[in-house]
Amino acid sequence: MKTWTIYLSGEIHTDWRERIESGAREAELPVHFDAPVTDHDASDDCGAVILGHEQDKFWYDHKGAKVNAIRTRTLIADADIVVVRFGDKYKQWNAAFDAGMAAALGKSLIVQHDPALNHPLKEIDAAALATAETPEQVVNILKYVITGALNR
Repeated sequence: MKTWTIYLSGEIHTDWRERIESGAREAELPVHFDAPVTDHDASDDCGAVILGHEQDKFWYDHKGAKVNAIRTRTLIADADIVVVRFGDKYKQWNAAFDAGMAAALGKSLIVQHDPALNHPLKEIDAAALATAETPEQVVNILKYVITGALNR
């Protein structure tokens, strides 16, 4: 049986990734999960720490974004399914960018967010093959897609 590669993109302040991974384990799905670096400080500081400090915050962030993009672009390109979670806090431009990149690459895209974000995310939802509200719904989508089993 095929092992599916699932890329989990999006907000890093809740346990949604762990809930999806746990649900997939419980369902015994043949999946491998990848994600961006979720240590916020490491993600912000990687460019300057590795390539040299920048006084100007723009260039500091620019270096970090480019180093992180090596991981993100590679893992999204290698993914069978991309799941992008939008939380209710913060402006998650990186998650929106990942969703757009996945759509442009023709990746199967699942978006997860609270219904309160339906309007601001309408274009992203339109590009997705499924829009879920909970990690458990994402797990049920994965279970159905991978095994054909439908929880009734």
